Amino acid sequence: MHERKNLYVPSKMDYVRGERPPVHCIFCAIRNENENVINLSVYQTEKFIVSANLYPYNPGHILIFPKEHVEQYRNLSAEDAAELHRLHVLCLDVLQDTYTPQGFNMGCNEGRVAGASIEHLHFHVVPRYANEIGFLDIINDDRIIVEDPRESVRKLRSAFNNRDK
Repeated sequence: MHERKNLYVPSKMDYVRGERPPVHCIFCAIRNENENVINLSVYQTEKFIVSANLYPYNPGHILIFPKEHVEQYRNLSAEDAAELHRLHVLCLDVLQDTYTPQGFNMGCNEGRVAGASIEHLHFHVVPRYANEIGFLDIINDDRIIVEDPRESVRKLRSAFNNRDK
């Protein structure tokens, strides 16, 4: 038997069961700096916020969301969609420089039946690594090692700040 180490392993189960902060919209609460939510923001533009994910799949997992409460992608203006594209590219560059992943998953879920647990448009950018844990590792009682989001925030804020200079 191998010895267990204390690792940061996020559990989203309480959240999935409905235990959430007492706010109408978590992303609007982050925008408003509401103290009822954990704010993991790492970068902002005039219209968007980039945040570390509180329940990351991998180190460096970030979310991009509009400051305005928008629920559907098709409701973004062409100008906002262009800014979102530029922000996606910036985030990919920052994540590549900070975490050196071998790939990325990017996307959004729109609507509850599509998996959206927050009805405020947001995009996931998930760094992917060649040696990630797989299904057999999980059923073999291994654990996914994920960086604590507070450490991700520290690294990413620094990386975005260095790009602004």
